[in-house]
Amino acid sequence: MRSCALQTQYMEEKWTTEIRPKTSLLDIDWKELWRYRDLLTLFVKRNIITQYKQTILGPLWYLIQPLLTTVMYMIVFGGIARISTDGIPQPLFYLAGIAFWQYFSDCLNKTSNTFVINAGIFGKVYFPRMVVPLSDVLSNLVRFGIQFALFLVVYLGYLLFSDAPIHANGYALLFPLLVMMEACLALGFGILFSSMTTKYRDLQLLLSFFVQLWMYATPIIYPLSTISNPKLQIVMQLNPLTGIVEFFKYGFLGAGCHDWWMLGYGLAFIAVLMFVGVVVFNRVQRSFMDTV
Repeated sequence: MRSCALQTQYMEEKWTTEIRPKTSLLDIDWKELWRYRDLLTLFVKRNIITQYKQTILGPLWYLIQPLLTTVMYMIVFGGIARISTDGIPQPLFYLAGIAFWQYFSDCLNKTSNTFVINAGIFGKVYFPRMVVPLSDVLSNLVRFGIQFALFLVVYLGYLLFSDAPIHANGYALLFPLLVMMEACLALGFGILFSSMTTKYRDLQLLLSFFVQLWMYATPIIYPLSTISNPKLQIVMQLNPLTGIVEFFKYGFLGAGCHDWWMLGYGLAFIAVLMFVGVVVFNRVQRSFMDTV
């Protein structure tokens, strides 16, 4: 009788969470990630608050950094090196590139250290590990939004008080897609690097060097039109960031390369990268505590 009662009680129990081993690389519980959306929101708020919490100027650094970088670029690349900006005023040209590049590099650098930096948290409590890199990408959107607003203020100033040859066009409507592509590109590379650095710490040292080289391979401080060698220009266009930056500049400034194949290639590249990155990340998160 007692055993029957226990069996009946066991059958009537309703489990809220079931922990079971993954059976394949593609066995990814996306619903679980959605259930932890409150934690994702908490991490996003934490990242925003703690970044400049103990600084005197606080969030003003979101504006000071791109302004100082723009002035430096104008002196070095525009004044000394005399690199063309396709007739676009230098402040606008450099601010457009800086906003996009800084968002990408910040997301890549932060997400690439997901396992190493958060090993203490991951070892104490369970939650979907993908929440952390996603929170980095989303929290950096706030910084990007402020810097883009700064770009718009300068942009409107030139439109109203100067005769600079700038004009927006229908390609500006691609702006949300371009931002999403850049976020996914940074996230894909970031989680891929993070998965590999659990075993190969040398990659952390190489990443900063790799990011610096990537900036010079992207039309941030120069327009793609200045590359006169056709073969070199094709190589530059194979950089998935090139199409994103050039389409943005063409949409808002009216200058830049806007070949649709670059955008299509970028979308295909990012889709493959995200698939590989998520699969590798999902595999490594099961056993990374043994090697980190």
